[in-house]
Amino acid sequence: MKRKIKIWNRIWKEFGLWSLAAPPGIIVLIVVISIRIVGGMQSWEWMLLDRMLRLRPVEKPDERVVIIGIDEKDIEWVKQYPIPDTKIAELLTKLETYKPLAIGLDIFKNVPVEPGGEELAQILRANSNIIGIEKILPPGETLPPKSLPHERVGFVDLLNDKDSRNRRYLLYTANPKNINEDKYSLALRLVTKYFNAQGIELETGKNDPNTIKFRDIELSRITHNFGGYVRVDDGGLSILMSFRNCNQPFNVVSLRDILNQKVDAKLLRDRIVLVGNRNMSTGDVIYTSAVSNLKLNGQIYGIDYHAHAISQILSSVIDNRPMLYSWGDIEEYIWILVWGFLPILIGRLTQSVWKNILSVSVAVFCLFSCGYMMLWVWGVWIPVTPSLLVLAVNGVGLSTFAFYQHDKFLRSQIHERQNTIQHTFSVIHNGPLQTLAYALKHMRAKDIPYEHLLGQFEKLDSEIREIGEFLKLEALTTQESLRLGSGSIIELNRPLHDLLYEVYSTTLERKDFENFKTLKVKIRNFDPIDDQYLSVEDKRGICLFLEEALCNVGKHAQGVKRVEASGVYSLNKYNLSVKDNGLGITSKLENKGTKDSKILAQQLKGEFRRESLFPRGTICELSWKLQKEWLYRLFPET
Repeated sequence: MKRKIKIWNRIWKEFGLWSLAAPPGIIVLIVVISIRIVGGMQSWEWMLLDRMLRLRPVEKPDERVVIIGIDEKDIEWVKQYPIPDTKIAELLTKLETYKPLAIGLDIFKNVPVEPGGEELAQILRANSNIIGIEKILPPGETLPPKSLPHERVGFVDLLNDKDSRNRRYLLYTANPKNINEDKYSLALRLVTKYFNAQGIELETGKNDPNTIKFRDIELSRITHNFGGYVRVDDGGLSILMSFRNCNQPFNVVSLRDILNQKVDAKLLRDRIVLVGNRNMSTGDVIYTSAVSNLKLNGQIYGIDYHAHAISQILSSVIDNRPMLYSWGDIEEYIWILVWGFLPILIGRLTQSVWKNILSVSVAVFCLFSCGYMMLWVWGVWIPVTPSLLVLAVNGVGLSTFAFYQHDKFLRSQIHERQNTIQHTFSVIHNGPLQTLAYALKHMRAKDIPYEHLLGQFEKLDSEIREIGEFLKLEALTTQESLRLGSGSIIELNRPLHDLLYEVYSTTLERKDFENFKTLKVKIRNFDPIDDQYLSVEDKRGICLFLEEALCNVGKHAQGVKRVEASGVYSLNKYNLSVKDNGLGITSKLENKGTKDSKILAQQLKGEFRRESLFPRGTICELSWKLQKEWLYRLFPET
C-alpha cells in the first residue's frame, strides 16, 4: 500500500512539474504549426529542400536525353539572329538521319523567320517525331506552328514560386480556351512518344485517379497542400522537380556540329532530342537553387529545365528513381508534434542548459539526417524546417527555461527549509542549550542542590515549549520576528540600533551565565545607520551575532569585570564588536557560533574576527560596508 502511495505521489509530482514547465513549449509548438498552416514557412521549406537536393550524391548523366543547344558561337557562325528557318530545317533534316525516337523543337515557330519558312513547315508536317511548342497561360500566350496538329504540340509554360524560383513542372492542364480539351506539356509529349515506341502506354493512376502512370509507376502530383506548399493550385497535374545532380547531366551538341556532321550517330539514335536556345540573347533562363555548380549563377537554360523534367519521368519509370512526393497533412503534423515534444522531454531529463544544448544539437543533426535520407532514398519531402524551428526554440529556449525555473523554485524551497532549520537551531542554541549546558556542568561538579537542578530542567522544558509555540506563530504570521535565548521576542522591522540595544539589555539580564555576576562595568553604544538596504535575514543574523558574542562572555570569560558592546559607523563602514577583559580564548576549536558568524560576514560582504587581547580579554567583531539603497538594488552582488 505504501509503495502504491509513493508511486502515485511521484506521478502527481511529475504531473505538477509538466503542468508548470511544458505549457511554454506547447505554446511555441502551436504558434509554429499555425504559421505553417497559413503559409508563413513556405520560403524556408523551399530553401531547405533546395539545399538537400544539392547535397545528394552525384548521379550519372542521362544519355537518353540529348540537347541541341544554339549558343552564341552558333549565332556568330550563322551570322543571323533569330536563326533563319532554312537552318532550322537543315538541322531537323540532318537529325532524322540519326533516327532519334522524338525531337522537341523548343523554339517558337508561329511566325516564319525567312528565308526557309515554307521549307520548315513542310518538314514539320512530314516528320511525325517532331513536337512543337506553344504558351497557353497568360500573360504572353504564343501560338504553335500552323503546320503541326495539336497532338504534336506541347506547352512550355513554367510555374514560379513566390521566391521567383522554379520547382514545379506542369505536365497537363485544361485548355483555357476550351475546357473540354486538355493541353500537354512538351516533356509529357516527348516521354509519351518515347514510351509508346517501347510499348508502354500512358494510363490513369490507380491509387490516385487524378494523376497518370506508365506501367505501374504513378507520377506523384502536387496536391493542394504538398510538403512546404500551402493552398497551391496549378490548374492541372504538376510534379515537383527532382533535378539530376550532375555537373553535365545531359549530352549537349551545338547547331554547327550537327550541320557539319561532327556528331557520333550513336549519341542521337533512339534518344529524345531537344532543340532550343542555350544563349543569353533570348532570355530563356530559369532561376533555381536546387542545382549545384551552375555556371549561370543560379540560372539554367529553359531547354535544360525541360530536359530535367523528361529525365525525371524516364528515370522513375525505367530506373526506379523515386519521384518526389510528400506525406498527407495528418502525418506531417504528427511528425511536427513529435519533434515539438521531444525538446520538452529533453529539457525535463537534463535540466541543464549545456546538457540540453548538446542533446538538442544531436537531435537537430538526427532530424536533418532523417529528412535528407528520406528525400534521397525514397523521395519523401518531410517537414524538416518547422520541426527544426520548434526543436531549436523549445530545446534551447522556453522549455529549458521553464524546467530551469521550476528547478530553481525547488532549490529555493530547499534553501528556505534549510534557513528554517538554521533559524530554529539558532533559537535553541542561545536558549535551551545554554540552560542544558549550565545544568550538565553543575551535575558533573555535584555543586548544585537538587531543588535548583530540578528548577533548571523545568526551565528547560518551559523554554522548549515556548520555542515550539513561537515557531508555530511565526509560520502563521507575515511579521518578521526573532526569539532571543532569554525568551524575549523582538520585531525585526525596527531600526537596527534599537534592535541591538534590546539584544544587549535582555542578554546581560540572563541569570544562567555565572560570569555575568562578576561584571562591574557595562558599556554599550550603537550608532544609528540607514539600514534600508539590509534584508530581514541580515538583521536577524546581526542580532544573533551580538547575542552569541555576549553569551560567549557569560560562558567563557572567567573573571570578567568589564564588557563593552559598540556599533561604530565610520567611512561608510559599520563595526559591531564585543570586548571583555576576561580570561581570553583558551581553545582553537571553532564552535557553531563562530562558523555562523563567518557565513554572515560572507553574506554581508564584510569581515569577522575573534581573537584574544593583550594583556587579557577577547574581542569579537563583525564589520561590513554600507551601500546606498538604489545602488544595492541595481547591483546586489557587488
